[in-house]
Amino acid sequence: MERTTCCIVGGGPAGMVLGLLLARSGVAVTVLEKHGDFLRDFRGDTVHPTTLRLLDQIGLGARFADLPQRHLQQIRIPVGPDGDLFTFGDFTRLHPPYNYIAMVPQWDFLDMLAQAGAQEPPFTLRMNTEATELIREGGRVNGVRYRTADGGTGELRATITIACDGRDSQVRALPELGLQDFPTPMDARWFRIPREPGDPAGGLGVIRDGAFTALLDRGDYFQAASIIAKGTDGTDRAQRSIAEFNADLVRRLPWLAGRSLVADWDDVKVLHVKLDRLRKWHVPGLLCIGDAAHAMSPVGGIGINLAVQDAVAAARHLADPLREGRLRRRHVAAVQRRRWPTTVLVQRFQRLAHDNVVGPALHGAIDFGAPARMPLPVRVLQNAPVLGAVPPYLLAWGAIPEQPPKAALR
Repeated sequence: MERTTCCIVGGGPAGMVLGLLLARSGVAVTVLEKHGDFLRDFRGDTVHPTTLRLLDQIGLGARFADLPQRHLQQIRIPVGPDGDLFTFGDFTRLHPPYNYIAMVPQWDFLDMLAQAGAQEPPFTLRMNTEATELIREGGRVNGVRYRTADGGTGELRATITIACDGRDSQVRALPELGLQDFPTPMDARWFRIPREPGDPAGGLGVIRDGAFTALLDRGDYFQAASIIAKGTDGTDRAQRSIAEFNADLVRRLPWLAGRSLVADWDDVKVLHVKLDRLRKWHVPGLLCIGDAAHAMSPVGGIGINLAVQDAVAAARHLADPLREGRLRRRHVAAVQRRRWPTTVLVQRFQRLAHDNVVGPALHGAIDFGAPARMPLPVRVLQNAPVLGAVPPYLLAWGAIPEQPPKAALR
């Protein structure tokens, strides 16, 4: 029988940050990651100032700066019939050094955290190990049963199990957690298109002709998102060729004409957007954080950073009780109490964006090419530039930035 103090299910940003912070605080941690590596494309690659500051606090800022990355400093929107670029979010207006969003391949970010964790004796990362079932005994969770890639099975018992394995986590089905789902009008397609010198830098959002497209500057290519009506991806793929898909891109973004764009439908990945949250994030012996506790819409690109902030809050509340062997239910409940207001606030904002921007845009009621059909917030910012610092501040810092445990600082 294997045992650890804290079993973390899922080696994504939340799980790896939490594991590192707890290990540095003297807590024995085992992270179970079902894949053999972190190489998965079109995962959240945005690292916001809240996370940049955390990396500085724990002594990883210089290592992170060495990773291949692009700095997103402006989000611009073509407006009016001539497509003049309007700056919706200018991160350079924030105080340096945290006045940008870093675009970093998530696998590089996770590899860096894994290397830092390997330097801490209490930290164990087990790749190719999938948690298959909770061990529930005497009314509490006492760890997990797992399966390895070679077919081996086993049990890992723990004082607490923390689910960081995303919106598809099996623990979300526990009836006592009470999953609350909110309808969403959209799904998102992710793909790459080539970028050439002279193309717009930073982030670009285009809402025209009943279509919503976003481009993120990744250097020699754009990471592109096409927002589509919920549940329409399969039918569209069956009825249209990739050449027609590319032609639609060129109609919305004429400066892409003449380029080799998307070669095949297999290069277009679809994200089935969810927006939900658990009413209760914990039962005895178990805590859910990140997308396992609250699946976020891609609106704002802040899901990864909210998950990391959950991890920081969890580490701060749980490190001392776990290390000293005095963990109680109230310590676990304190994590949800701390993070609940931010979760509700962000999801409320996303629901407003769905109802008042995304949904109407997909039905042609909002069109940035027609001034009379631009959404009210854009019209307000056009006429009151002093308010231009508000969107980047909210995207950069959110509602309540968290502080890591003092023992984890470097």
